[in-house]
Amino acid sequence: MPEDWKSVAEAINARLRALGMTQQELVETSKVSVAVVRELQRNTVQRRRSSRTLEALSLALGWHPRHLEAVANGRRPPELGDPVYYEKGDDTAERISAVETRLEQLAGQISEMNANLEALIGHVRANSRR
Repeated sequence: MPEDWKSVAEAINARLRALGMTQQELVETSKVSVAVVRELQRNTVQRRRSSRTLEALSLALGWHPRHLEAVANGRRPPELGDPVYYEKGDDTAERISAVETRLEQLAGQISEMNANLEALIGHVRANSRR
């Protein structure tokens, strides 16, 4: 699947707006040349970018190091706290990350259900004493 540089451009531009960050600030923070940042923002040159370039820009924008790589490849970007996997061509790490994320969501739902159950039990006990 070819990289989706239009989506990368949209993601970068939207994030810059959201952060109130200028192109020059992005260049200074990421240490990526202004020419490369401009090409990515305007989607003028569609060619493979190095993982280091995309990682530097992702980090400068406050994202997970693999965020822009995921966007370019049409995948869901990882959350900021997710582990960083660098293996190419092996989706095992990505699948494990997705399972970990889902387990965290389920653990949160179980905690919420436990809290609701405890409140209900407390309410029933209070009413039965009357």
